[in-house]
Amino acid sequence: MSHDPNCLFCKIAKGEIPSQKVYEDEEIYAFKDINPAAPIHFLMIPKKHIPMLASVEVADAPLLGKMMELAPRLAQEQGCRPGKEGGFRLVVNNGVDGGQEVYHLHLHVMGGPRPCNK
Repeated sequence: MSHDPNCLFCKIAKGEIPSQKVYEDEEIYAFKDINPAAPIHFLMIPKKHIPMLASVEVADAPLLGKMMELAPRLAQEQGCRPGKEGGFRLVVNNGVDGGQEVYHLHLHVMGGPRPCNK
């Protein structure tokens, strides 16, 4: 599995930089966002270093599928309400114009009660 020794998220996945772990297996690491934009906000990253969504290859499809299948379960485990009345959102920033700040593919999982706008 490829790693970038200078990548912040590779270092987090390897345990070289502390994080609040949400989930880990041989391919995926999930941890709480240090600057949450929602009551529930965590990141899911592949342990394989993939710089951005635009650099994904066909061989990465099973890994991305696994992340998409895992996201709803982890969202619920972290406190997102299930079903139509609850929910969560997924965000992938890609490149500078897409708001990407760390060049290691990551999936933002965000949920929790939405603020009332009156």
